[in-house]
Amino acid sequence: MRWLLLGTMAVWGANLSVVKLLFESLEPMLVAVLRMAVSAIALMAVVLWRGHRWPRLRRDQWLTLVGCAVLMIYLNQIFFTEGVSRTAAANAALIIALNPLVSALVAALLLGDRLTRSRLAGVVLGFGGVAAVVLNRPGAVLGSGGLGDLLLLGSVMTWVLGGVLVQRLSRELDSGLVSAMLSVIGTVLLALHLGLRPAPVVVDWPRITPGTVALLVVSSLLATAAGALVWNRALVVIGVARTALYAYWVPIFGVLFAVLLLGEPLSVWHGVGLAAVLGGTFLGTRRH
Repeated sequence: MRWLLLGTMAVWGANLSVVKLLFESLEPMLVAVLRMAVSAIALMAVVLWRGHRWPRLRRDQWLTLVGCAVLMIYLNQIFFTEGVSRTAAANAALIIALNPLVSALVAALLLGDRLTRSRLAGVVLGFGGVAAVVLNRPGAVLGSGGLGDLLLLGSVMTWVLGGVLVQRLSRELDSGLVSAMLSVIGTVLLALHLGLRPAPVVVDWPRITPGTVALLVVSSLLATAAGALVWNRALVVIGVARTALYAYWVPIFGVLFAVLLLGEPLSVWHGVGLAAVLGGTFLGTRRH
């Protein structure tokens, strides 16, 4: 499970750059809908191949499932796609690395975990690392870039809160089945959001190439579908807090792929922010 999680973090780190490349040909919300739709088809195929069927759920299970889909897929994808389109991929990787710190706070508030001095220090250090990157960009203001950073923080919050609900659901249902059902419901919600908005969906067909389609499929299958299977299974097997520890590898891979794939500049503040986020994550999530 540890190696699967580490591989998933590498895929998610690379996916930040892949999504940025997709935005050059497709609008962010359309990318979110297409990625989730491909993921839902793939996950349902896996579930059916394993002999599972959509179960008859109790009312409380339906409420938990829909609530989780709203948080972990609908709101998370909106915040993520809109946020990534408004900030640098390296910045996005560092902000998403706050996942373990937010998980520690949520565990303390909702699950009764003890919030120690070490965890508080981790929270301060982690957010300090993000601030070092965000506020030291040339001409940094709370404009489009600042809004993107805040949206990505929102994506972290919805992901963590949804993870708590996934853990609750997976105590009674197979985690793979939960992942598939969430993807189906999330796809419907995102498609409705895109279809009901006032602005029409605009597709620049001349810019759609085989490479664009390949990136979309790979992102959907690896980052969205396979990533969801591994992450949700880990929530059940090793718990929310220990699973969240692996998220600090996302900025390492994210910065690496942003430099290699997008040619983004690497400043000293990215190094300072990365070190602070990693240190804060260690302090905030270590065992006592």
